[in-house]
Amino acid sequence: MNVAEIRQRFLDYFAREGHEIVPSSPLVPHGDPTLLFTNAGMVQFKNVFLGKEKRPYQRAASCQKCVRAGGKHNDLENVGYTARHHTFFEMLGNFSFGDYFKREAIFYAWRFLTEELGLDPARLFVTVYVDDDEAARIWLDEIGIDPKRFARIAGEDNFWSMGDTGPCGPCTEIFFDHGPEVPGGPPGTPEADGDRFVEIWNIVFMQYDRDAEGRLHPLPHPNVDTGMGLERIAAVMQGVHSNFDIDLFRHLIDAASEITGVRYGEDAEKDISLRVIADHVRAIGFLIADGVLPSNEGRGFVLRRILRRALRHGWMLGRKEPFLWRMVAPLVDEMGGHYRELVEAQHNIEQVVRVEEERFLRTLGKGLKLVAEAAEKAADGGTIPGDTLFVLYDTYGFPVDLVADILRGRNLKLDLEGFERRMEEQRARARAAWKGSGEEAPEEAFLAIRDERGASEFLGYQTLAAEGAIVGIVRDGRMRDALAKGEQGWVVLNQTPFYGES
Repeated sequence: MNVAEIRQRFLDYFAREGHEIVPSSPLVPHGDPTLLFTNAGMVQFKNVFLGKEKRPYQRAASCQKCVRAGGKHNDLENVGYTARHHTFFEMLGNFSFGDYFKREAIFYAWRFLTEELGLDPARLFVTVYVDDDEAARIWLDEIGIDPKRFARIAGEDNFWSMGDTGPCGPCTEIFFDHGPEVPGGPPGTPEADGDRFVEIWNIVFMQYDRDAEGRLHPLPHPNVDTGMGLERIAAVMQGVHSNFDIDLFRHLIDAASEITGVRYGEDAEKDISLRVIADHVRAIGFLIADGVLPSNEGRGFVLRRILRRALRHGWMLGRKEPFLWRMVAPLVDEMGGHYRELVEAQHNIEQVVRVEEERFLRTLGKGLKLVAEAAEKAADGGTIPGDTLFVLYDTYGFPVDLVADILRGRNLKLDLEGFERRMEEQRARARAAWKGSGEEAPEEAFLAIRDERGASEFLGYQTLAAEGAIVGIVRDGRMRDALAKGEQGWVVLNQTPFYGES
């Protein structure tokens, strides 16, 4: 069963069970400044869970696009080196907003896995929160799970919280057992970190409201939030231990192999680079399709870091010219059937990626040489100075985590405090230069021009030179009709290839 079939089988199953099938929300969360990216299926339902929003349905299911790279949830440094870390992934989930609760949620999950997907119950292992007697009774007495394949777990792993206060509750998790030939022990044991037992489904029972003193109060209408990684369940269904061996990734790896001219499976280090490229193109494509553009701040900087990490791995495979943009078409072929936004944005994604490639490839070789020289000078156990990290970032466009990736496995430390000190000095110089210009920040004037005459169209990913009409003039923080000879001010154009940064 391929990835597309599993995705559709999940949605069809819950549709038959009376759930509203809700399309994935964008990767940029709407109205939630606490999140850099959408990183779980429940994000688009957060206000429903908090009681701030009403939906015309009480049960829902979705396949949600997610990114975990940057901020609190950051898997970037492990991608390509492990079997299950990704920058972009898909989260299958079913949700109840005051409708069904523990019994129905457990039965829905169990029946989907054992009846719809046909998994052997003897290969499944279940955990509940140590004090959740109700969930334990349902699993043991109603489902009939083998007590030897069941455990009560204390701690955060089986108790979920939205924050320090607010909705929270116990979890029950379902694991797949890859068999005794794979190292690792059952959940809750000292050997649990092995690969034998892999979590495939997490079911959260939001039944409490935690107050500022840490006390738990029962919610009048408990909710259910579940999540199952599509890539993980696909690996189980296809009998492979690594997510990168499922059909979707093998097709992307094959495309990367063809584009770079490097065969997969012949060299461990090159295989890592091919996996990185296959993974990163998904995050890159979906982020750009959802309106994120490369920049030096916020979401745009995360996108730029992912792009440059992929380009560096392409360089290691011998690609010294733009190549990553050619991965967009295979991505669209693989995932555009379900995500039409990829199809609609394909040309724009290719253009954005190619411009970024051309820009970074101008400095990549020199930057890599500087990293090698700094590593040799630092010697084993030494430290790469903050001044060097700053030059790599400021002159060659190397984010610090890219330097860390290059030096992975070397016994070297990075002087992050020194780097931040140099960055703050640069920011202070920029602020001083701004104040010395004699101009007040004309934010209100710019916003007025935008509201009256429309936002400027950015052309920088299509061309580096363009003609534009002046639609506004600003001086001393106010809109003007003209500037006298010798006066300085700001002009706003209807279109421009210049990239605006705050």
